[in-house]
Amino acid sequence: MSITATVENDIIKLPPGVHVPNGTEVEVVLPGGSTSPEDETPLYERMKDFIGCIKDGPEDLAVEHDHYAHGTPKRSSR
Repeated sequence: MSITATVENDIIKLPPGVHVPNGTEVEVVLPGGSTSPEDETPLYERMKDFIGCIKDGPEDLAVEHDHYAHGTPKRSSR
């Protein structure tokens, strides 16, 4: 769930009608704030364990991934 709240005197004020139970852990992301170090890790480093993990897929999976994932028409007719 995502909501927009207001801060007044270091207290987060929820919008009217929004209730969050006491003790609920929340994450606060400030607009335009700096990114955490793990967000700066290159995509390759975060995904390298998955490279080559599909051994029995169709030969044109890379080219036609939208077709196989979303059912769009194939881009080529090999």
